[in-house]
Amino acid sequence: MNRSIPAIGSAADALSSSVSVSVSAPMSDAGLRALAAGTLMPGFTGTTMPAWIGSALGAGLGSVCIYGTNLSSPGQLAALMGRLRAASPTVLLTLDEEGGDVTRLHYLTGSNQPGNAVLGRINDPATTAASAAAIADELAALGFNLNLAPDADVNSTPENPVIGVRSFGADAALVAEHTAAWVRGLQEAGVAACAKHFPGHGDTATDSHLALPTIDVDLETLRDRELVPFAAAIAAGVASIMTSHIMVPALDAENPATFSRIILGDLLRVRLGFEGAIITDALDMAGACAITGIEVAAVRALAAGADLLCLGSETSAERYEGILDTIVAAVRAGDLPLERLRDAARRTAELAAAYPPATPAGTGKAPDSATITAAFGVSDAARTWLADPALPALVQVDSEANMAVGHVPWGAAAVGANTDLDAVDRHAKISLVGRALDAGHPIWQLADSLRAGGRRVIVVECGWPRGGADVVTFGASLTVSAALAGLLAPQRATRESTAGMSA
Repeated sequence: MNRSIPAIGSAADALSSSVSVSVSAPMSDAGLRALAAGTLMPGFTGTTMPAWIGSALGAGLGSVCIYGTNLSSPGQLAALMGRLRAASPTVLLTLDEEGGDVTRLHYLTGSNQPGNAVLGRINDPATTAASAAAIADELAALGFNLNLAPDADVNSTPENPVIGVRSFGADAALVAEHTAAWVRGLQEAGVAACAKHFPGHGDTATDSHLALPTIDVDLETLRDRELVPFAAAIAAGVASIMTSHIMVPALDAENPATFSRIILGDLLRVRLGFEGAIITDALDMAGACAITGIEVAAVRALAAGADLLCLGSETSAERYEGILDTIVAAVRAGDLPLERLRDAARRTAELAAAYPPATPAGTGKAPDSATITAAFGVSDAARTWLADPALPALVQVDSEANMAVGHVPWGAAAVGANTDLDAVDRHAKISLVGRALDAGHPIWQLADSLRAGGRRVIVVECGWPRGGADVVTFGASLTVSAALAGLLAPQRATRESTAGMSA
């Protein structure tokens, strides 16, 4: 048992006092809309600030979230951020910059940081903190003051379709140590962190973007595994925690975590003692809104104890106004206590005040290529392949990314080291590069076919290992991909990966 985490009660033990239900004096609709606006975090489509976002910021919008689809070049992003910050000097400007596979700043090229799974393999908290600080330096230079990271999930299910290499590992103690180091590195460099996805998304085989996953384990397992990294993040002073759209029947058999007063109130606020801002995962995900719609989901999340509502990447003016209208109507109907709305707006405003736009601290640093390469898993068969003096060819095999990653360049193709199979010299040794290599992935049939034809072949997994790969990189960011190319094809990588990383 982890003795730093209090015993978890059953659903019947939830403390109803964790969410206020007091009655307040009447407030105008305009006043209610202003309060509601302070709890919302929309995204938007396009690469310039929409007029409605500018108007919303002027009317007290609490936060704006930037996604990869808002980026067309570094210069364009800097100009966009300048306009957003000019529209509201105090707004929380936010993004998912985990480093590694999930990147928004480097959506066009791939991240210059290795990502959590590689950092967990390196297993040096100082290196993890330095990586986070480097991310904070980039964010601060652009005016961001809240980063929706780190991922604090324990990836206990290798087939997890949405966490995987976003996690520091499968061991709760290791994940806890590096979560705390990452939080300290980011926040000491001036940017607020957000540990996610509470109470833990690692033991799932369903993507909550697409459906509603369930973690069906007992209370002791939750306490000793899922909750350990979040307790460590809280002890490290994490500014915010993000909810997950998952069912945890041992805690609440009726409501997903995002909508559970038991999980957000009794567990997170009371038992774990978290006083910072609670942020929802995107409410446009199927796990949150497929049944009720996003407007009702917003009210449910606020009523459960969430303070800042992530609305998703394609929020429109009409959707934003509809959510405001629904929140106001819920207060008027008594479905959402006014004091709960006030509390949410207060906690969001306090988060923004605690992390104003900062000057880059200049303390960050990415691990070097040799350190990253040393974290790879390399089989005996791969070592034999590496020792073979034949010309190497890296052949990347199409592999889908989950919705959190999006369409970011990865693997050999990201650093210009990929060769089309039809163009491979007949005497060359071949490495087939893929990711999320489950049993049905086409890479296995291709490898068997090439070996049957007498070719020397290894298979490279650029994700979380699921068995069978000869090399496992535990990530597919630009810097990890460059290290991979340097390992497998050092002469070619020296020439080409530099060009890829400067793109």
